[in-house]
Amino acid sequence: MQPRTDLAIEANELNDDIDSGVEVDEKRLLDIRITKIDIKTDSAAERLHKPVGRYITVEGLHLRESFRDVREHIEAVANEISSLLPEKGLILVSGLGNREITPDALGPESMEHILATRHITGELARSTGLDGMRPVAVLSPGVLGQTGIETAEMISGICEKLRPCAVIVVDALAAREAQRLGTTIQICNTGISPGSGVGNHRMKLNSESLGVPVISVGVPTVVDAATLAYELLRKNNLCEMEENIPEFSIKDGMMVTPDDIDMLTQRASKLVGMSINCALQRNYDFDTLASLVS
Repeated sequence: MQPRTDLAIEANELNDDIDSGVEVDEKRLLDIRITKIDIKTDSAAERLHKPVGRYITVEGLHLRESFRDVREHIEAVANEISSLLPEKGLILVSGLGNREITPDALGPESMEHILATRHITGELARSTGLDGMRPVAVLSPGVLGQTGIETAEMISGICEKLRPCAVIVVDALAAREAQRLGTTIQICNTGISPGSGVGNHRMKLNSESLGVPVISVGVPTVVDAATLAYELLRKNNLCEMEENIPEFSIKDGMMVTPDDIDMLTQRASKLVGMSINCALQRNYDFDTLASLVS
């Protein structure tokens, strides 16, 4: 079976072929590992089941046992997000997902921590000392079952009206490794398929559909049950042959999430939200931005 994962780093770990179409660069910063994977050819994209583009994975975030080193981690993630964005212009930030389902609530919860600044202009900006703020619009579009509107349709319509220079979308993802749940962030410039983390793929949000660069930021919150079973059997050497591994129907939609997912989602949303603020508002230091959000 093909283990399901939204993380390029996990897809690359399963890749046995050595191909020039994939470039990997890894570095350590403090106690986190940052891995950049560039998928450069169509053949590599097909093999990894990921679109051509850059994927940045930040691992080792302390969101489960404690919330320490948060400032350093936020600044590290912010630098990676900033590297994929245009230097100037309006940015639309959208949090995808269903707030009522905890493993899928990362997107809308993160929007609670984003500074919306598009409306702060003129004398208001000057009098409050915020005239150096980059214009940012924030949107939590909900899901199709709540609104009757495809997320891509809603964001596309807003892009036509506001004409942002780029869009940032935040969504929950699915991982292959359970230890990556809530402790890993993936940033990429290939967009996203809303609902992918919980197996409910919708219309894609990418540069082709929106007409502007689309940067996705995601945190894995679930593991597909079939993938989890596959990994447990493989790691314990209980199955030597691929055909001996029991098959599960993906359409059954059974997902596994940690028992502390509410805490992980809450902490991850704060980290993602503040990281996006720091990436967008480069004229302001961390303490100033933190005071504006609180």
